[in-house]
Amino acid sequence: MRIKQVKALPDLTLKIEATDGSTGTFDISPYLNYEAFEALKDFSEFVKITNGGYFVEWECGADLSADTIEAKMTEFKESQSHRMC
Repeated sequence: MRIKQVKALPDLTLKIEATDGSTGTFDISPYLNYEAFEALKDFSEFVKITNGGYFVEWECGADLSADTIEAKMTEFKESQSHRMC
């Protein structure tokens, strides 16, 4: 999977749109107990995300691969899918 767009949401999930058109959400909360992700408990840090296409990375240095995101992403059904804003 290659990530086209990523948006940090207030519930500490990521809204993902892939280049193949699939969309979904990825819940970051299971990772927050790991030292590398602790800073992301603060929403002001969570929104400092960069899309690298094959990964996402935060300013604090935490990152996730597109493969990890794809494996654990909850895909939107067509009726749930909304354009990335």
